[in-house]
Amino acid sequence: MALTRDGVLAALKTITDPVSGSDIVAAGVMRALTVEGGTVRFVLEIDPAKAEVYAPVRDAAEAAMHALPGADTVSVVLTGHSAKAPPDLKPARKAEPKGPEKVPGVAHLIAIASGKGGVGKSTVSANLACALAAEGRRVGLLDADVYGPSQPRMLGVSGRPASPDGKIILPMRNHGVTMMSIGLMTNEGQAVVWRGPMLMGALQQMLMQVQWGALDCLLVDLPPGTGDVQMTLAQKAQVDGAIIVSTPQDVALLDARKGVDMFNQLHVPVLGMIENMSTHICSNCGHEEHVFGHGGVRAEAAKLGVPLLAEIPLHLDIRLASDGGAPIVVSKPDSPQAQAFREVARHLINEGLA
Repeated sequence: MALTRDGVLAALKTITDPVSGSDIVAAGVMRALTVEGGTVRFVLEIDPAKAEVYAPVRDAAEAAMHALPGADTVSVVLTGHSAKAPPDLKPARKAEPKGPEKVPGVAHLIAIASGKGGVGKSTVSANLACALAAEGRRVGLLDADVYGPSQPRMLGVSGRPASPDGKIILPMRNHGVTMMSIGLMTNEGQAVVWRGPMLMGALQQMLMQVQWGALDCLLVDLPPGTGDVQMTLAQKAQVDGAIIVSTPQDVALLDARKGVDMFNQLHVPVLGMIENMSTHICSNCGHEEHVFGHGGVRAEAAKLGVPLLAEIPLHLDIRLASDGGAPIVVSKPDSPQAQAFREVARHLINEGLA
C-alpha cells in the first residue's frame, strides 16, 4: 500500500500535544512535513525549555510512522526554532545598493509571469520547477504571488520556515525543489493586506535573505499583471529572462501583450510564451475540443518575435496533481502532459539558463 500524505497526517493527529491538549497537527507543533516514496520527514517545533516533555511525543510520532504500511524511512527532529519568530517581512530601513544584484548562490533567475490571473501561471511554475529538478538541475521556486500564494499547496509543503538568527530564512524543500512562499509566513485563509512598499520589502527579503544555497536556476512565480512586484524584481535582482503564460483566448492575450511590453520596458529578455489550457481531449470518447480557442499564443508569439515554448493541454490530471501536492511531472512523469513541461525544462537547459 502506497504511503500518502493524508495517511501520515491522519496518524499524526492521533498524537496529543502535552501543552495545548490538542493533537500535534492542530497545535502547529508538527511542521515541514515531506512524504516522498517510503520516506517521511518532519520537525516538531517546540519551546527548547520543554525538550524533555516532548521527547515522548517524538518517540510516539516515530512509532506511529513506522506502523504505517509503506513507511521505510522516518525522520522526526525536535527543534527550538519556534522560540525565535521568522523575520517580519517589512521594508528594510537601511540604505540599499542601487541597481540589480545577483541573488547569492543563484546562477540564473527566471520570472514566470502572466498578464491576467486564472491562466495557470502557478501550475506552470510548479511543474517547470519539478521538471528542471527531474532533469538533474538544482532548482528553487520563489512564490512571489503575494496576494494568492499557491505553491505550498501545489508542492505539498506545510509548516513555517525557520530563522535561527531572526535574519536568515531557511527555505522548505520537496520534490527536489527548494521553495519559499509568503503563504508559509501567514495562516491559511489569512489575507495579505499590504501596500506597495511592504510588497517590495517582502520580495527583497525573500530574494536576498533566504538561504537558497547553490542553485542552477531560481524560478519566481510572479503575481498577475504589471505592478510593484514585477518592477521591484527587475530593479533589484538580475533577471535572466521572463516566460509569459497565457490561455489562447483573446481577452487573455490582450493582457499577455502588456506583460511582454512591461518586461521590454524593464530591459528583461522575454524567453518565450507558453499556451496553457491549449486543448482538451475527452477521456471517454477522445474528441478534441478547443475550450479557450487554440493557437492564439502561437500567433501572438510570432507577432511579438518570441518563441512559443509549449502548448499545455487542459487536462483533469494536471489539476488533480497540483491540488494533491505532487505536480503531474512528479505524480505521472511519463504522461504526455508531464513531458510537455520536461521539454520546456530541456529547452532552458540547452539555452544555458538552468
